[in-house]
Amino acid sequence: MNPSRRSFSLIAAGLLVGSLIVCTARGGCSGDYCGTLVIAATGEPDILLPPIIQLAIARDVSDQLFLKLADVGMSANTIGDDDFVPQLAARWDWTDSVTLTFHLDPRAKWQDGVPVTAADVAFTFDVYSDSTVNAPSRSALREIIAVTAPDSLTAVFRFRRPYAEMFYDAVYHMRVLPAHLLRDVPRTAWQAAPFGRQPIGDGPYRFVRWKAGESLELAADSTFFLGRPHLRRLIWRFTPNLDVAVSQLIAGQADAIEVLGPPGNVGRVHEVAGLATYPYPGNTYGFLAFNLRANGDTSAPHPLFGNRDFRRAVVMGLDREGMLHNVWGDLAAVPPGPMPRLWSLWDSSLARNLAHDSAAAARLVAQRGRRAFHLLVPTTSGLRRQYARLIQAQLQPFGLDVRVDEVDFSVVQQRVGNGQFDAVVWAWASSPSPIDAMRENWTRRGFGGQNPGRYDNPQLDRLLESAVTARNRDAATRLLRSAIALWNGDAPAALLYAPDNVAAVNRRVSEVTIRPDSWLALVRTWRIPASQLSDRDRVGN
Repeated sequence: MNPSRRSFSLIAAGLLVGSLIVCTARGGCSGDYCGTLVIAATGEPDILLPPIIQLAIARDVSDQLFLKLADVGMSANTIGDDDFVPQLAARWDWTDSVTLTFHLDPRAKWQDGVPVTAADVAFTFDVYSDSTVNAPSRSALREIIAVTAPDSLTAVFRFRRPYAEMFYDAVYHMRVLPAHLLRDVPRTAWQAAPFGRQPIGDGPYRFVRWKAGESLELAADSTFFLGRPHLRRLIWRFTPNLDVAVSQLIAGQADAIEVLGPPGNVGRVHEVAGLATYPYPGNTYGFLAFNLRANGDTSAPHPLFGNRDFRRAVVMGLDREGMLHNVWGDLAAVPPGPMPRLWSLWDSSLARNLAHDSAAAARLVAQRGRRAFHLLVPTTSGLRRQYARLIQAQLQPFGLDVRVDEVDFSVVQQRVGNGQFDAVVWAWASSPSPIDAMRENWTRRGFGGQNPGRYDNPQLDRLLESAVTARNRDAATRLLRSAIALWNGDAPAALLYAPDNVAAVNRRVSEVTIRPDSWLALVRTWRIPASQLSDRDRVGN
């Protein structure tokens, strides 16, 4: 990446708004709107143009720049429109069972002063649906027929049919884009478009600068129509790995970190009086994925993992609770199905038929002939490498020869996508929607992508389709539980861990609220009281 280093300065008048702000003659700042939050990040954004973003950190940054029509609330509900929070849409109503109308807040403006209009919403849907752009969330919009703009403040969504997550699909997957700035940019050239490195949004923060390999800075928009952010600056400082990031936090060079990771890091932070930890349900789960198709030949079944009983034997042969304690301590749990801690579906009774059972595992393994397979693991993940060694050791007594192949992460991605593997230690970060995630990760829809082992069961598909069309949360939950129980019985993977995330933030930052699906979603409401300001908070822009 070679992002431009040109910064967009805040409007001078904006820096003076508010009786609590006092700028000194030297350009310093004091008061309740002067805080600077430095975030220690172990990655760097790929781009800041929302439809083509691939990395979670890029979404964290861009969500401060670009708004949705509405966003999920703290409950992370995705069925119906309960608990969704207005953003660009001041309100919405259902014209009929397949027509949803959003009424935009007339105060919303792009940061170049142009009003946000319904034409921007229609343009955004067209972009996210375009195969040329190929947005990661494109498939999630397949049930939306069209988005029209009968007037400047009214956006109308038309769906193919009624279903449970209509509202969620309409708002969660798209960040509204400025049509007047992007309409004339050829979509074949969006990956290299300057806008992706110097975006102009409509959110609570404005882009300032991006120093490749070093840092990225945003500044609060004092005129933001939903309320001025209390933190004046957000700075992401890019670090090479998690240990370095935690060290920066402990040394006071950073104020916050999204996930501390292993118990050792949590312990290091607990020893620092000036740091507070914030546990919250994680959106990730890790697993040992079996390739149900022959290594390198997706037209034939795998000689080992194509057999349901053998897969179940491997799952029962692993002491997953023991491995979890070894790696995570009490910061994670073995998931009862393909799910993160975030989902309300979590219920340990779902997995009671696949508990650790060495005797049963030995009987099932003995029925097979060839018992050697390769286990793929990325060299860049110490945690997955640790799990690979534990899996290898635990399966050896059953006569299983597990050969661990440690390769670069990009090679792992390529081989998994092409079906050139036997088994892989893998992990998914899931959206708040169990329906959407299950369909993307464990049906034919994810072949060659998010369904690494090409697991395919038509009965599971039917259960998930019924959950899609359920009109209330209880009915959808019952169907999802049945789908998860079926998945567990088929054992296309051995579920290993689902962590509870632990964020850390300097105690001088108050009113910290973390929404589990997006840790910085509410950062504009965090604040640093005037009595807690440090020198870097007072630095002028």
